[in-house]
Amino acid sequence: MKKFLDLADFEPAEIRDLLQLAQRLQDHPEPAALAGKILGLVFFNPSLRTLASFQAGMARLGGSSFVITPGQGTWQLETRLNAIMNGSCAEHIREGIPVLASYCDALGVRAFAEGKNLQSDLSESLFKIIDGLCDKPLINLESAANHPCQALADWKTLDDLKVPQRAKFVLSWVYHPRALPLAVPAATLHMAAMRGMDVVVLRPEGFALPGELMAKAKTAASAAGGSVTQTGDRAAALAGAQIVYAKEWGTTSYYGDADADMKLRADLSDWCVREPWFKHAAADVKFMHCLPVRRNVAVADEILDGPRSVVKHEAFNRMVVQMAVLHRLLR
Repeated sequence: MKKFLDLADFEPAEIRDLLQLAQRLQDHPEPAALAGKILGLVFFNPSLRTLASFQAGMARLGGSSFVITPGQGTWQLETRLNAIMNGSCAEHIREGIPVLASYCDALGVRAFAEGKNLQSDLSESLFKIIDGLCDKPLINLESAANHPCQALADWKTLDDLKVPQRAKFVLSWVYHPRALPLAVPAATLHMAAMRGMDVVVLRPEGFALPGELMAKAKTAASAAGGSVTQTGDRAAALAGAQIVYAKEWGTTSYYGDADADMKLRADLSDWCVREPWFKHAAADVKFMHCLPVRRNVAVADEILDGPRSVVKHEAFNRMVVQMAVLHRLLR
């Protein structure tokens, strides 16, 4: 493995092999596997689980890490090509990324979507530039339209729970007071499709996932024996569901238009996951969310604190699968 940017870069058998390594490292730790290795972490955007889990995972393998948050104790980094740098940014990524890469053995970068132009964000224009500037193994810590580390952890969580390959997996939009990126829903959709599940995207009008993401997932589902559909019918979507995965995202009909997005979501506060959602779901249905989550806005206390929730298990698996990624990249 040379880089870890997208689950779609790997065959399903390679992902399963990586998950087997993750389980082996969980069961039989290798505290000196990456002794002397250094992981660089660059966060253009905030983090809790990704930051802590990568540092903890690297330490558990015997390596070390450093963290750069541009503009907080370091120079603000400019990301635009051909920018006239007469503003707050003192350094460009064209110098910053290669220099940081020279100090470490692998580099992880988080750079959220700009949220202005859908096609630009879907094309991963910024992350492609970063990839071209980095001559060390590069890890996607969340980009404009992908979060492969979260998706890999979610796949392991499904395996840990012994969820059948063809289980019904509902990816549901939930309420948030403002627009959030497409990275997690895109990665989750593709992961479940790649695993071979029957995936239903549940969302209100105006929040349908883009055709490009749906087409990519349908191709993966077809190869794995699963299916992918999209609907606004909550009752139909949740009927028989074995997994309900909640996630917030912004409007795709008026992408980048904050006022239009606010108007669309103004009357959607009932898209908060509560107990009645599970009335017709499978008896053993499990609830997932990548975190962070706004309690009683996106998901009610009764769900997060109830027996269906596996969100903490998901979060723990972030560290476990990332240890496997680091082991495969650097061992």
